[in-house]
Amino acid sequence: MELKRKRILVVGLARTGAAVARFLQGRGAIVRATDQADESRLGPAVAELRAAGIALETGGHRDESFATAEMIVLSPGVPHTLPVLQAARSRGIPVIGEIELAARFIRRPIVAVTGTNGKTTTTELLGAMLAASGRRVFVGGNIGRPLIDCVEAGTEAETVVAEVSSFQLDTIETFRPAVGVLLNITADHLDRYPDFAGYAAAKMRLFENQGPADIAVLNAADPVVAARAERIRSRRLFFNSAAPDTAAGLNGRTLVLRLPGREPVELDLAGFRLRGAHNTENAAAAALAALAAGATPAGIQAALGAFRPAPHRLETIAVVQGVEYVNDSKATNVDAVLRALECFRSPVVLIMGGVDKGGDFGRLRDPLRRSGRGLILMGGSRDALRAALGGVVPTREVATMRAAVKAAREMAVAGDAVLLAPGCASFDLYANYQERGEDFRRAVLDLKQTPDPPSTASPAGDADEAR
Repeated sequence: MELKRKRILVVGLARTGAAVARFLQGRGAIVRATDQADESRLGPAVAELRAAGIALETGGHRDESFATAEMIVLSPGVPHTLPVLQAARSRGIPVIGEIELAARFIRRPIVAVTGTNGKTTTTELLGAMLAASGRRVFVGGNIGRPLIDCVEAGTEAETVVAEVSSFQLDTIETFRPAVGVLLNITADHLDRYPDFAGYAAAKMRLFENQGPADIAVLNAADPVVAARAERIRSRRLFFNSAAPDTAAGLNGRTLVLRLPGREPVELDLAGFRLRGAHNTENAAAAALAALAAGATPAGIQAALGAFRPAPHRLETIAVVQGVEYVNDSKATNVDAVLRALECFRSPVVLIMGGVDKGGDFGRLRDPLRRSGRGLILMGGSRDALRAALGGVVPTREVATMRAAVKAAREMAVAGDAVLLAPGCASFDLYANYQERGEDFRRAVLDLKQTPDPPSTASPAGDADEAR
């Protein structure tokens, strides 16, 4: 792909957009970058780009910049349906995303992971399995480093492992992973897609350029995935099924991998420390994809025993006066909250709230009735959450995370868990889910310094009195 002297517009100046702008300039393109946000909100990277001679437009987009570009590259957070982008396409201007651009320059096999939930854990675990097998691995995409950084990396990777979001798949053209992993498809981002079918179609684009020599790793127990599996042209390998010929099946705490033409591989999950059945599914998907991508059984086994999850994913912050405080800030949709609740045998005080992404909060009524000690609501979705879950368990509404932790402390009894699983995006109160999780961490650790004795009996009163 020739970039020299080509007029290219980069839309979105967060981490990925800045990396794309630098890459394009290094390849001789005439780069202009634009962002709706003011420069004061975009951080030091913008000043660095300006110092490098890249033309910047902040505080809004100019129609002329889109009309005169020869190519437009989008950052993942930029909706591909913006009218100015639709107008550019109508004039024949290519509009692609960062992963499409990067993939056109990557000459090594790409293993790509998508799904509504579990992408990051599976991607990092898969990368660890390949690295423990002695392979040089680049891990990035929707997590960590942008995929474009792989092109510029000093040491060439043998395998590229990429987390890929639906937003990134919206803007592919030729992107073709040698191994594609689809973990699940449940309702999410319905504030961005016209309906659930549109969101599911975006996820399925992971496989649209694969051929018979490529591999699709699929969740057999997910009905949305299973219903669409027949459309995939590549070789299909299924996990999470009781069928005897499943490519990745569980036998007690033994994970059995079966690839066509190879002897079965047995892996011991006794040392795998991630909690929850959903993380066992993630481990099965990662192991199957890693084996298909060239990992060794010994390397996969070593990674299973050594792996620790990234922060903000069912992360125990502290145990204070017999109450466990767990940070699952990454649980930004209803299905993720359901999976988190399944991990606890003890009663749970659940902290929820943020920006409503269009999920059905009513699905949480029965699980809360079974295992909820209380519910704390905060953020912009409080009204919707109250309407869906009001009266199920004692409920309080608060304005800050510190107040949420204080209220949870007052509701919890020794042996309970306090779980931050917001079920919503973070953008009403925080820049991202990480910032939200760190605020929870600070509040819990402050509480640990001056804990009040927990109750020894259930809080009195019904939901209306506790609100």
